[in-house]
Amino acid sequence: MTIRQPRYSKEELAKRGHQLYDSQIRSQVEANNHGKIVAIDIESGTFEVANDSLTAAKQLLKHHPDAQIFGIRIGYPAVHRFGFSSSNTQT
Repeated sequence: MTIRQPRYSKEELAKRGHQLYDSQIRSQVEANNHGKIVAIDIESGTFEVANDSLTAAKQLLKHHPDAQIFGIRIGYPAVHRFGFSSSNTQT
């Protein structure tokens, strides 16, 4: 297994990823893919959509083995949610 070294800081990766998503990709994917993951190569602007992060990244890496990948959940501000919520409330 090859370990890819990041070429960008986390901040730069996120900045470029959000810019590409907002300016080029959102209009292509948002209509019928709510809740799916888009993996974006921040250098080429190519992307793949899948039901989960791992599948989207693997699909992108098949075509761009050296991709610098940023992922975002379509229709949401973040890919994953931290914490939990419960519909059960005890009083």
